[in-house]
Amino acid sequence: MTFFHKDEQLETLGNKIVETTRAKFPELAANQIAVTWIVYDSPVVVNTGGALSTTEFWKYQVRGFSDRGDDRIYPASVVKLFYLVAIYEWLEKGMVQLTPELNRAIRDMIVDSSNDATGLVLDILTGTTSGPELPPGPFETWQKQRNIVNRYFQSLNWEELETININQKTWCDGPYGRERAFLGELMENRNMLTTNAAARLVHSIIGGVAVSSKVSQAMMALMKRSLNPADLAADPENQVTGFLGGGLPQNANLWSKAGLTSTVRHDAAYIELPNLQPYLLIVFTEGKVNSKNEEILPFISQEFVETMKNL
Repeated sequence: MTFFHKDEQLETLGNKIVETTRAKFPELAANQIAVTWIVYDSPVVVNTGGALSTTEFWKYQVRGFSDRGDDRIYPASVVKLFYLVAIYEWLEKGMVQLTPELNRAIRDMIVDSSNDATGLVLDILTGTTSGPELPPGPFETWQKQRNIVNRYFQSLNWEELETININQKTWCDGPYGRERAFLGELMENRNMLTTNAAARLVHSIIGGVAVSSKVSQAMMALMKRSLNPADLAADPENQVTGFLGGGLPQNANLWSKAGLTSTVRHDAAYIELPNLQPYLLIVFTEGKVNSKNEEILPFISQEFVETMKNL
């Protein structure tokens, strides 16, 4: 069972925003945008510091909208949220030990979206390392170990995670050696997510039920973004400008994780605005022209802000 139910009002409003966006940005084809939008009606079950038990939390089926929400898309750095949950799960279970270097890598992976930091986190999660090609036997063992994060998320039995793949490092230049071989000749083994899968994961974090309530709050602290113009100017690679946070008023509260490559521009955001219902918004856009366009995601975000005012 999916964690949200489709709602007629949200379907109408969500479809209108997608149509308006595509009219404003005609280079954005229908198969180059995917959206999942979750509205938290009162009584709000998220960002409560984990006030609800896991069992109670999942009894609440929130209402939402999705357009192409189940389509598999290369997630870029949004996948780092999955590695974040996994590494905290491993730490909680005593499967790995927290060291100053791992702690630094966890922070940098989310706060700064560091690919190098993500590589270390994935090495520790899986007990694998990058390097030269391996002979067939050892390479088979290496691949099995590398898939442990996939196996963990499949064990949750969440419908939204059935088709995802999250076993690859994120790169600046690209993979070499065994990493390139693992990716597949046609890159058929690359990371793939859906906006619905990302939405469910973030929903669990802000609901305080990802790993534990204390851990969920620690993860939210890493995802918190400043909307202060001075802070944004001081960090040209912030995850707000050109993303969903770029379309929010300064009095909003934002927790997010962006993803950007030469072919995709994504964001996964939980947003709180004064006197309005909080909401979760996941938007993936594809295409070389669209990934360079810093106006699309802020425009979509503004449209959702206006829509929330009229709910």
